[in-house]
Amino acid sequence: MNGKQNQEAGSENRKAKAIRRSDWANHDSLWKGYFEGADLGTEVTVLFYTTDEVGEGPKWHVHPYDEVFIVKSGRGLFTVGDEKIEAETGDVLLGPADVPHKYHNLGPDRLEMIDIHLSDKWVQTDLEDPELA
Repeated sequence: MNGKQNQEAGSENRKAKAIRRSDWANHDSLWKGYFEGADLGTEVTVLFYTTDEVGEGPKWHVHPYDEVFIVKSGRGLFTVGDEKIEAETGDVLLGPADVPHKYHNLGPDRLEMIDIHLSDKWVQTDLEDPELA
């Protein structure tokens, strides 16, 4: 089989799937929650994060795969390894595999994020934050 035939054969075995909000959301109205790629038969896990609290956000942690951060709305301060990046609505950032990272809401408004984990499962190791030690 050539590459095109392989691609066509693979697509014949795949079917559309849907995950309902009630299956991933952990809040009635805010975009908060996640689904794992394995639930859709894909290699991408998606987290939705929302906070109104200035200074609030995911704590220092690491993943064994790349993560893409999309700022849906608001402003955040991202620490990726030893780099600090201020990001705002529409910005997209990369958290490379095996590089510790965190982010928090800079305010004054709500921070809404879509975090794309390039893995079929969410694998995270929480770490002691060197800035808090």
